[in-house]
Amino acid sequence: MTQTEADALAERVRAACIEAARQGYEEAAIAGLCGEGALEAALGALERLDLKPLTHSTGDGLNDPLA
Repeated sequence: MTQTEADALAERVRAACIEAARQGYEEAAIAGLCGEGALEAALGALERLDLKPLTHSTGDGLNDPLA
């Protein structure tokens, strides 16, 4: 893996983590959880995040769930 590929992978992982946390927090807040509960839900979403699809991206966006 080249440095450019490693950097791209790291960015995909970061973006996926941010999106998972945002979705988890938003869904919990909509469900009526308090701020602390919504934060716990966001952390749970991060723990459940499947990173395998991110490591199998071809770089052309076809297999990239964030493209």
